[in-house]
Amino acid sequence: MPIEFLLTALIVVLVPGTGVVYTVATGLTAGRRESVAAAFGCTLGIVPAIVASVIGLSAILHTSALAFQALKFCGVAYLLYLAWQTLRDSGPLPVADGAPRSRSLYAIARTGCLINVLNPKLSVFFLAFLPQFVSVDAASPIPQMLALGAIFMAMTFVIFVGYGTFAALIGERVLKSPTILLWMRRAVAAAFAGFGLRLAFADR
Repeated sequence: MPIEFLLTALIVVLVPGTGVVYTVATGLTAGRRESVAAAFGCTLGIVPAIVASVIGLSAILHTSALAFQALKFCGVAYLLYLAWQTLRDSGPLPVADGAPRSRSLYAIARTGCLINVLNPKLSVFFLAFLPQFVSVDAASPIPQMLALGAIFMAMTFVIFVGYGTFAALIGERVLKSPTILLWMRRAVAAAFAGFGLRLAFADR
């Protein structure tokens, strides 16, 4: 396994994005178990991007402006929806401080999965990222790309669980004040909206 791949993948995963924001927010307001579900969902959402890069579908997104724009604006709409739902106090962040948790682990994981599935830049990223670390002597690049993708997913899950666990520990001590929780929700909503707007103006 190329050490360059491991270091690059580690940096990419550590940099906060929508998945990190969602996992941390879930850990802060719902707890460790829920943050693990969020991390699992975000990791599972990487699968279509990896498969697309392996079979070449992401090349279509890279060359077809219509396909890229269609998926991009689905992602933008979903991120803005999450921001709105968060502000309404009924979205991906369950109410903390002992309130009933209305969202199941499945629903939490599903939201995390959709966040990544609806991001076309993820597919384009893997199309550009994975082939750089495939041996030119290999009879077929597909097994190597799948192996690299699996390692990337494993790193994502472990690091996201770490983020979520740390957030859950902080949440148990900090989120006792409704005012703090309100401002935290506003910050998360602003982050989702910001990611949505950035994606809206993104080029391929």
